[in-house]
Amino acid sequence: MQVSVENTSALERRMTIAVPAERVETEVNKRLQQTARRAKVPGFRPGKVPMSVIRQRYEDAARQEAFGDLVQASFYEAVVEQKLNPAGAPAVEPKSFEKGKDLEYVAIFEVFPEFTVAGFDSIAVERLSAEVADADLDNMLEVLRKQNVRFEAADRAAQNEDQLNIDFVGKVDGEVFAGGSAKGTQLVLGSGRMIPGFEEGLVGAKAGEERVLNLTFPEDYQNLDLAGKTAEFTVTVNSVSEPKLPELTEEFFAQFGIKEATLEGFRTEVRKNMERELRQAIKTKIKNQVMDGLLAANPIEVPKALLENEVNRLRVQAVQQFGGNIKPEQLPAELFEEQAKRRVVLGLIVAEVVKQNELKPDEDRVREMIQEMASAYQEPEQVVAWYYKNDQQLNEVRSVVLEEQVVDTVLQKATVTDKSVSYEEAVKPAQAPAAD
Repeated sequence: MQVSVENTSALERRMTIAVPAERVETEVNKRLQQTARRAKVPGFRPGKVPMSVIRQRYEDAARQEAFGDLVQASFYEAVVEQKLNPAGAPAVEPKSFEKGKDLEYVAIFEVFPEFTVAGFDSIAVERLSAEVADADLDNMLEVLRKQNVRFEAADRAAQNEDQLNIDFVGKVDGEVFAGGSAKGTQLVLGSGRMIPGFEEGLVGAKAGEERVLNLTFPEDYQNLDLAGKTAEFTVTVNSVSEPKLPELTEEFFAQFGIKEATLEGFRTEVRKNMERELRQAIKTKIKNQVMDGLLAANPIEVPKALLENEVNRLRVQAVQQFGGNIKPEQLPAELFEEQAKRRVVLGLIVAEVVKQNELKPDEDRVREMIQEMASAYQEPEQVVAWYYKNDQQLNEVRSVVLEEQVVDTVLQKATVTDKSVSYEEAVKPAQAPAAD
C-alpha cells in the first residue's frame, strides 16, 4: 500500500492512499463467494449458482461494498503507519476504482494539535479562605424563612413585599397591545417582575382601587416592538396580602428532612450545607483562575471537527434545558462557538497535562468526593454504594478528581496569594471567564 501525506495547513492533512489491485480483487471475490452461498436465482438451487452468473448479477454491488470497507481499513492502517492522530472522520475523494487497477483515493482530515503545556509559573491565583460565622448562619435562616413565606389578607394600603392580586390592561397609542393585559395576576411588590415604575406605582394602593400608570418600556426591552415606547396601564387591585414568615418550629424543620427537629439540630445541618457550599465555591474559583491561566499561556489551534462536535453538544443541551418545539440544528452555531472553543481547548490542554505528568485518578480522593456529595442526603451510605455500582457515574467522578489533580499540579508552580474574605464574598459567583 502506497501512502503520501501533504500538510495543507497547521492541522489539515491531505493523504493519498493506493491499495493494490490484488487486495481489491481479493475483497471483491470474498463478497461474491459469500453472496453465492445465499443467492436465490431462478433456475438454480441455492448454493449451486455458477460464479459467472453471480459475478454478472452482483459484482457491481460487491465492488462498491469492498470500496467502503477497504477505504475504512486502509485509512486506519495509513494513519497508524504515518503516526497521525485524526480529529474526526476524513472527507474521502475517490481517484481511481477500476477493475484490475489499484484503488486510489484522497483522504482529507484534521489532526490533533501537537504541543507541550507550559507557562505554569506565569499563572497567578488568588486563593480565598473563609468561615461560616454565626451571623452568616442567621442570615441563611432568614433566607430559608423568606423562601417559605405565606401571604395573608391585609386591610391596609399596599407596601413593598406585599403580594397583590391585580387585573391590568396596557395600551400603546391608545391601542391594547399583545401580552399587555392579564386578570388575577399575583404580583409581589419589589420583585422586579414588571417594567420600571409598574410596581412602584402600586405602593399605597388598597383593595378595590384602580390606578392608571403612564410608563416607558426600557430601550433594551426584549420585545423590540415595545422597546422605548410609552404605555398606559390601567390596574385594578383585587386584594392586598402581607408576608408572614414561618416560625422556626418542628413543623418548619420537618420540611427540610431534618432528623433532629430542634433549632440546634436545624442550625447544625444548615451550617454543614453552608460549609459544603463554601468549600465548593472556593475550589471552583481556584480552578477557573488556573484554567484561564492555562488558556492564556498555551494558545493552540482548534480542529474544526472537534469544535463542530462541541457546538452540536451545546445545542442539544440548550434544547434539553429550555425545551420548546425546536431542533438543536435550528439554533445558530455562532451562539455556542466561543463557549465550545474554550471547552475544546481546555480539554486538549488538560489531557496534555495529564499525559505529561502521568496523572491517574487518586482513588482515595474519588471516595472522599463521593462521600462529600452523599453527605447531603438522608441515607449517605446508600448513595456511596450506588456510585460504586454504576461505572458511568463513578468514571465521571474520577474525571472530576483527575481535573482537580491537574489544578494541584499547576498550583505547585503558579504564584498563589492567600486572602481571607467573608463567607458572602467567598460564595459570590465569580464573573464568567472570557472565551478565547
